[in-house]
Amino acid sequence: MKKMKVLIGNYGSGKTELALNFAFRAAERGERTELLDLDMVNTYFRLTERGRMTRMKEIRLVSPNFACSGIETLSLPAEVASAFAMDWDTVIFDVGGDAVGATAVGRYHQDFSELEPGALEVLNVVNTRRPLAGTVEKVLHLQEEMQIHSRLKITGMINNTNLATATSTEELRHGYEIMKEVSRISGIPVAYTSGKKDMLDAFLAEGHDPAYIGTPLPIDTYMQRDWDSWVKGLG
Repeated sequence: MKKMKVLIGNYGSGKTELALNFAFRAAERGERTELLDLDMVNTYFRLTERGRMTRMKEIRLVSPNFACSGIETLSLPAEVASAFAMDWDTVIFDVGGDAVGATAVGRYHQDFSELEPGALEVLNVVNTRRPLAGTVEKVLHLQEEMQIHSRLKITGMINNTNLATATSTEELRHGYEIMKEVSRISGIPVAYTSGKKDMLDAFLAEGHDPAYIGTPLPIDTYMQRDWDSWVKGLG
């Protein structure tokens, strides 16, 4: 059965990093994998920048028209339909970072509704160190807005709380406490807790309630910005 993951969440939550991790793991298992960049909001960190890496792993990457071209107004390519029409094992959607960005995936509501039961995960990636997701109330508000605009029901949350290279177990702990309350109020489970392996292992060793951790997901970092090369490229 074809499996689809739709990753949504506010700007800076880490959706793109997680999309790459999910896709690479699927490819390593020998699954035919497609990765779709539907982020129509963020023109900075995006999957399209890792096109060569995905091709090396035999993952098909679909990007918005004009992505990484310097043109700010992007549009969705016709190739998005291949996610539903072709015989993939795993399909990963990286969706825009706010309620407005979520509308890009909303146009495929009918296609998603025709999937087999259990084939679709809609995952809200949450980084509670970001201002728009720093409280229980803010996360609940974002989730409600994104469900309305995407026309999809969120099936689970990912605690991806981090401060980039300054991340410690305190970040995952902060996310855990907020998302525990969000889950209790909304009924949406915490499906995954993600982070660099050493930090994740240290957090898990603290003995938190596994009901609000979900599946531990150690991740590799692929979206690091090589600042020197990037600045040189501007010239």
